Amino acid sequence: MNGKPDAVVVGAGPNGLAAALRLAAAGLRVQVVERNAQAGGGIRTAELTRPGFAHDVCAAVHPMAAAAPFFREFDLASRGVRLLHPDIPYAHPLDGGRAAVAHRSLAETAEGLGRDAPAYRRLMGPLVESGEAVVDYILGSAFRRLPTRAVPALASFAVNGLPDIGWLTRRWFSTDGPRALLAGAAAHGMLELTRPITGGLGLLLGMLAHHSGWPLVEGGSQRMADAMVTALEEQGGEVVTGHEVTDLREFDGMPAVLLDTSPAGFVRMAGDRVHGGYRRWVGRYRHGPGVFKVDWALSEPVPWTNPQVRRAGTVHLAGTLDETVTAESAPAAGRHPERPFVLVVQPTVVDPARAPSGRHVLWAYVHVPHGSTVDMTGRIETQIERFAPGFRDTVLDRHTMNAPQLEAYNPNDVGGDISNGEASLWQMLARPVPRWNPYKTPVRGTYLASAATPPGPAVHGMCGDNAARVALREVFGVREAPTLRPART
Repeated sequence: MNGKPDAVVVGAGPNGLAAALRLAAAGLRVQVVERNAQAGGGIRTAELTRPGFAHDVCAAVHPMAAAAPFFREFDLASRGVRLLHPDIPYAHPLDGGRAAVAHRSLAETAEGLGRDAPAYRRLMGPLVESGEAVVDYILGSAFRRLPTRAVPALASFAVNGLPDIGWLTRRWFSTDGPRALLAGAAAHGMLELTRPITGGLGLLLGMLAHHSGWPLVEGGSQRMADAMVTALEEQGGEVVTGHEVTDLREFDGMPAVLLDTSPAGFVRMAGDRVHGGYRRWVGRYRHGPGVFKVDWALSEPVPWTNPQVRRAGTVHLAGTLDETVTAESAPAAGRHPERPFVLVVQPTVVDPARAPSGRHVLWAYVHVPHGSTVDMTGRIETQIERFAPGFRDTVLDRHTMNAPQLEAYNPNDVGGDISNGEASLWQMLARPVPRWNPYKTPVRGTYLASAATPPGPAVHGMCGDNAARVALREVFGVREAPTLRPART
């Protein structure tokens, strides 16, 4: 970079890169510093098993990226990034060859739910019709202002989404299919499904399946990060990789520093610059369960018993609502479920180039106790075999990562918690500490811009974007954040 930057962003994950792009749109010179050799954070892709097999190391499916205000403005398609939509966004197999299936079409989904079809249309219809307004409010406001659009839909979302997913689905549905379908979506939140707001997690992700889909990135999630880096470099910014920041004094004299890190990571870097009150609140910040992840190279597609599941991009394996709730209660209690909830993604359903001709890749993880080193491969594959007999015969190779290994790969995944903090009701309202401006830290000009701030986890870029808007206003006097610069033609 020619000259000293105006702002530094630590961490080149999607939130850090989003923050950098918003700052650069204001004409600032921005430098991003990343400890790893490659930018991307939670959206990296690598050949984990064999040459020619491209596996998403962390995030693989992107309903939030397809819907979020930041990425709508960034316009991935104009930057050469294609979002590929499976015929079926997600499916939830049940015993006996049955499956609950979420199609892009709300009407088609309802038709497959038997006598619960009218209830599903009544519950989901208003949310889908107001999908953009619902997403914009949840991701953009940090719940610090009243909604001005889609008020009836948001009111319905609040009433139905505040309780737990069991209460919601038993109130609305009488059959296994829709209950399991929304419970599987809610389990993405890595929160015990008997706790408040898990109903909202299920409603939001279920709605997105019909509104904007659950797409995968052609070629792998890494291409999103690469497009963001290219856009930053086109504006004179730079990304410096292979440099770990351990002390914020490295940036003394810098007008603004934004951190795509965990709260504890910020406190370590800040040292005695952080007063005792803030430090104590960060000490109380709770991280959720960890993750055990497996990637497979396969000789052929997964032999799911139900043919519709073979067309789904994402598959939730647990069985009924009660089985899903039981499986998700174990990790928080320090136990490893014998029949875990398995979140499976089938990239080659829509992107066959991820593997050599005729071969396939498969991605999956389960929730485990925080920091667990237990190998869950056998239990995962047994759960897959339950709904796809003969699966193990298709495995050419596999790669596993336990919770500590995930944290070593990405320090924001503390104890294997890929949400950068438990997504409980309290921590979604007061994330990471209870203060009106959650992005501002006690260190002047330093802002937290990670998933530990509102609106929380998922690949949407809004934590970084929101933090950058605060920095622009407070440090640089830019009251109205500039629009992102369009892609070069």
